[in-house]
Amino acid sequence: MKEEIIAYGHENITAKHATTFEITKDRDISIRADCIIATNSNKAINDLDEEFKKELKNDDVTVKIIIKVDDIKDVILAKGSRNLILNHSRDIVIRKSDFIDSRTLAIKSNKAAKDIDRRIIERIKNRNKQIKILIYII
Repeated sequence: MKEEIIAYGHENITAKHATTFEITKDRDISIRADCIIATNSNKAINDLDEEFKKELKNDDVTVKIIIKVDDIKDVILAKGSRNLILNHSRDIVIRKSDFIDSRTLAIKSNKAAKDIDRRIIERIKNRNKQIKILIYII
């Protein structure tokens, strides 16, 4: 199963957070939002397909997230959980920890914002730069 999200960069993206990364529908973010890697997203957790969300609610699934900007991509692996809530209307968060709230898409990630390819981060400091995020359940 796959979900595709289209989002955009922002001049305040720093991607320095050590334990999470976030995609938001918000158009504007402050410099303090160091976990955000994409803004003005066309989807939040609430918008994901119900069957996709049902599959995420399984302790045994692996979630593969591909972040693509121009010709550069980064791949992140995380886990689903039977405890996921999956009903936030603005955000999607992927976490290295096993903490879960309504924004959490996946846990036990192998990367946080600070680990994402710095070539991608440099490019997405432009508000007009499109970011494609592909999320697979494998």
